[in-house]
Amino acid sequence: MNGLFKFMMKKIYRLLRNRDFLLILSILLGLLWGQGAQWTQKIVIPALAAVMTLSTMGVSGSTFRSARALLVPALAGLAMNYAVLGSVLLGLSALLVHEEPLRAGFILMVAVPPAIAVIPFSFLLDGDSTFSLIATIGCYLGALIIMPLITLGFLGAGFVDRVKLITIMGELILVPLIFSRILVRSGMSKWIEPVKGAITNWSFFLVTYTIVGLNRAIILNQPLSLLPAAFIAMASTFFLGFVIEGAGRIFRVDSQKITSLVLLGTLKNTGLAAGLALTLFDEKTAVPATVSAIFMIVYIIWLSFKRRWHRNPQGAPSSP
Repeated sequence: MNGLFKFMMKKIYRLLRNRDFLLILSILLGLLWGQGAQWTQKIVIPALAAVMTLSTMGVSGSTFRSARALLVPALAGLAMNYAVLGSVLLGLSALLVHEEPLRAGFILMVAVPPAIAVIPFSFLLDGDSTFSLIATIGCYLGALIIMPLITLGFLGAGFVDRVKLITIMGELILVPLIFSRILVRSGMSKWIEPVKGAITNWSFFLVTYTIVGLNRAIILNQPLSLLPAAFIAMASTFFLGFVIEGAGRIFRVDSQKITSLVLLGTLKNTGLAAGLALTLFDEKTAVPATVSAIFMIVYIIWLSFKRRWHRNPQGAPSSP
C-alpha cells in the first residue's frame, strides 16, 4: 500500500510540473471559475518578469558586444512579426470581419509587438533564445514608431501611450535581463537551475488562467461572435507557422532559428492588445486579443507535443 501511495504521489508530482497539463488546466479553470482572475491579475507582470529572468540566464553577455549580431535578429524580428504576421492579420480581418469594434481590435493586434512569451518559449522549445531575445527587443524598440503609425493610419488617431509601452519594456525585458546577469555573476543561477522549469510552467499557468478568466463571460456568452476571430487566430498560428517552418527548411535555416522565427511570426502581445482595447474602446474590441490568446496557448501546446514527438517518435514516455 505504501509503495502504491508513493507511486501515485510521484505521478501527481510529475503531472503538476508538466507544462502542457498546466496550460490545459489553466484554460479549463479560467472557464469554470474565472472569479479568481480578479486577484491574480495583479501578479501577472511579476510572473512574466520572473519567466523572462529565468529564460535569459543562459544568454551570453558577449552577445550584446557586436552591432552586426544585434542588427540581423532585430530586422528578422520586425520582418516576421510586422511584415509577415501583421499582413496576415490585416488581410484576413479585412476579408472576414465586418463589425467595426472587432476590426479595431485586429488593428490593435497588428500594431502591438510580439508576445514577451516568445523568449521563454524559445528556450522551452529548443529554439535560439539569444536570437529571440534580440529580435523581441528590436520589435519593442520599433514598436515605439510602428504602433502610432498603424493606429493613426487605420483608426484615425495617434492614441498609443508611449510611456506605457516603455514601462512594459522596462518591466518585462530590461529589468529581467539585468537581474539575470546578477544571478549568473553571483553564482545564484546554479541554485535556481533545478527549479527553473517548474517556476516557468506555473508562471504561465497563472498568466493563462488570468487571461481566460477575465474574458470568461465573452467566451461563454457570445460563442458565435467569436467564429471569425477564431478562424483568423487559427490561420495566423497553425497555418502560418507551418508555412514559416516549411520555408525555413527549404532555405536550410538552422532548426533552432526556425523555431524562433515561427514564434516571432505567429505570436503577438495579446495582453497589451487587450489592455489597449479595454482602455480605449470596450470589451468587444478586446475579443480578437482574447481569442488569439487562447489559440496561442493551444498552439504552444501543439509545438511542445510536436517537439517531444520528434525527439521520441516511437512513443516511449519522455520527461515533462
